[in-house]
Amino acid sequence: MNKILLFFLFLAHITCTYGQNEGQLFGKITDSITQKAVPFAHINITGTSRYFISDLNGSFTINKIEQGNISFTIIANGYDTLLKRVKFNTTAQQFNFTLNPSKNYLKLVTVDGGENTSAIRKLRAIEGVLLSKGKKSEVINMNKITGNKSANIGRQIYARIPGLNIWESDGAGIQLGIGGRGLSPTRTSNFNTRQDGYDISADALGYPESYYTPPSEAVKEIQLIRGAASLQFGTQFGGLLNFVLKKGNENKPLEVTARHTLGSFGLNSSFVSVGGSKNTWNYYAYYQYKFGDDWKAYSSFKVHNAGLKIEKHLSEKMKISIGLTKMYYIAMQPGGLTDFQFENDPSIVNRKRNWFEVDWNLAAFNFDYEFDARTRINSRFFGLLATRNSTGYLGQINRIDPNESRDLIAGQFKNFGNETRFLKIYDVKKMTWAYLFGFRLYQGYNESQQGLTSAGDQADFSFLNPATVDGSLYTFPSQNLAIFSEHIFNLTPRFSITPGLRFEYINTTADGVYREQIEDLAGNIIFDSLYQVAKDNERSFVIGGLGLNYHFSDSLELYTNFSQNYRSINFTDMQIVNPNFKIDPNLQDEKGFNFDIGVKGNIQHKINYDISAFVLLYNNRIGTTIQVDSVLFTTYQYRTNISKSITKGIEAVVEADLYDLFIKNDPAIDLNVFVNASYVNAIYYQSEQAAFENKKVELVPPINLKTGLTFTHHKFTASYQYSYTAAQFSDATNSLSQANAVNGIIPAYQIHDLSFKYSYKRFQIETGINNFLNEKYFTRRATAYPGPGIIPAQPRNYFVTLQFKI
Repeated sequence: MNKILLFFLFLAHITCTYGQNEGQLFGKITDSITQKAVPFAHINITGTSRYFISDLNGSFTINKIEQGNISFTIIANGYDTLLKRVKFNTTAQQFNFTLNPSKNYLKLVTVDGGENTSAIRKLRAIEGVLLSKGKKSEVINMNKITGNKSANIGRQIYARIPGLNIWESDGAGIQLGIGGRGLSPTRTSNFNTRQDGYDISADALGYPESYYTPPSEAVKEIQLIRGAASLQFGTQFGGLLNFVLKKGNENKPLEVTARHTLGSFGLNSSFVSVGGSKNTWNYYAYYQYKFGDDWKAYSSFKVHNAGLKIEKHLSEKMKISIGLTKMYYIAMQPGGLTDFQFENDPSIVNRKRNWFEVDWNLAAFNFDYEFDARTRINSRFFGLLATRNSTGYLGQINRIDPNESRDLIAGQFKNFGNETRFLKIYDVKKMTWAYLFGFRLYQGYNESQQGLTSAGDQADFSFLNPATVDGSLYTFPSQNLAIFSEHIFNLTPRFSITPGLRFEYINTTADGVYREQIEDLAGNIIFDSLYQVAKDNERSFVIGGLGLNYHFSDSLELYTNFSQNYRSINFTDMQIVNPNFKIDPNLQDEKGFNFDIGVKGNIQHKINYDISAFVLLYNNRIGTTIQVDSVLFTTYQYRTNISKSITKGIEAVVEADLYDLFIKNDPAIDLNVFVNASYVNAIYYQSEQAAFENKKVELVPPINLKTGLTFTHHKFTASYQYSYTAAQFSDATNSLSQANAVNGIIPAYQIHDLSFKYSYKRFQIETGINNFLNEKYFTRRATAYPGPGIIPAQPRNYFVTLQFKI
């Protein structure tokens, strides 16, 4: 007993000794002219990775800071950067700072020195014209990501985002497939996907799939807000996914970056960007061309990506910008596998005539005006002209390709819209509040046609009979008007609430024809009929949400949010001809809510964490089940409103610099470790069909774990990452396997990745080994392209990138 007492006394002595030269520094940041508080200013301790943000009253507190001379870098939107050196020599000392309004309110300011070593941060309470207070958010800093950026490796880029199920459909990262909290990863369709704040999906209402993914080498950061994003950005259960493209160098009139990547299986990627600033202009342009054979026979790809962004400051308060994006790719796809084929030889090829082509063109115009440092407006005009074409044999993968005429699916997308936001920060009884008001106008016009094309093996995207309908021909007009508002009420210096409302008017229409044919076992047509379809779905509704924040200290925050969600029926759910897939003609919209509660903060500014629990409730959940054709007695997937579902889970991310924690704080050395873990349980309940009651929701791995270690010494970085995804079902009946391999279990898998980076003057070299233990696994069972069937992931592969910057 005495030994235990002495031990605790010893620990107390160490703790007191360790902290005797530390103290608390606090103060307030104000406007030098109006003397009003400046909220959300970034206060960086120069030369370290420590930074703090002033609250809505402009106040800040820094605990556990060592006494001595301290240099600060303070930045805030609309103000000049302040560099200040102070002498801190007591246990508690107050320092107040004043900021001068910038001569150019909208000019981007950056911090020199004191770079945050983490690859992830949280959104600020006010980020531009976005309110994120009370919401679960993450921002990925792409400059901190080590890995094969030319191939957009999802499990490395999103490694610190908890609970994501990531599909790997090709070796080049052409299309991103991520889903979270029990939502399908199909082309990221359950996220409201944007680039620089505007839509990039095929149709935000009826076809929210993203065939285009920005090249990682051109992306500055990726912003995510979970389900509560529905109030500001629209009705997707997954939340917001926003790619923020790079800007030109603010300090140079011209900067050129050239990158070239070589990798396994013929990967060859070239990327070049130019950018800079001159007077009131800023510009950034890039071009990427990559091609390869992938790792299986009869698989290849060619991808072109180009983008241009120009900003012009018309005055001290007014800025306009334009953005143009072009992506074109064509890929040969070898089809999927059966379970038996995958187990014996995943390199087997079942399809030698399947092709996919996408042509994506985006344009945007932005107008920004700051009335003063606390009042601003942003208006975004955006448009899309795009096509997607796929040709091949879509018969079940356990059937041999008959080498007859192939199926051709062609889609055209013509959409445009405007989203305008007004933000005001103001004071009420010495407390700072903020509100956001906005509206959205959207018009879409899409066409979809399915029929037959040639029987050859080349990429033929022309119909055999363009004057007739072999399969289906639809037009899908859509209109959307939305009005939304959120307000931050700072009730006390520690406690705030953020309510919000969104009104939606949606009108989606399907007008077209489709042909149904039935053949006997000999291949003779015994039934042939052409059906006319005209559906108009007009509705309006209001959804709401409420967020709460409580700051126990500057290093511990409690947040919670409740938000209603809504997801309309996709256009592809209205009708399509596919032997593996059929749609319930009485399909209804999905409704529900997201609820989050969590804590985030840090321990002595050395360990960062975000731990939360969530509930996602679906009514009229759309899912798939297995049916048997009454004529041919073959199985197929049937998409219908199968039941209600509820998804509950825990998500946690913990990150620390072990070198700083156990050795010393050295700006030149980092030993960063992170653990990203989630547990998710999703079930169907109150189902109209007994086959679904209490069954697991498909595409929901119960355990998802990613962890990694990154060592940085001056200009050298080495990174190791481990990823584990538990087994999951691919359909609502929880079948273990089917002969056609479209349905069945997706077994658990684990992957190990290594990557390295070294910079020398104007050069940088990156290299790595992905899946270096050569795990044999797959992440999806496809119902159509790029399958159908099991899509095996890449085996062990290598890459090397050389970068030159002037």
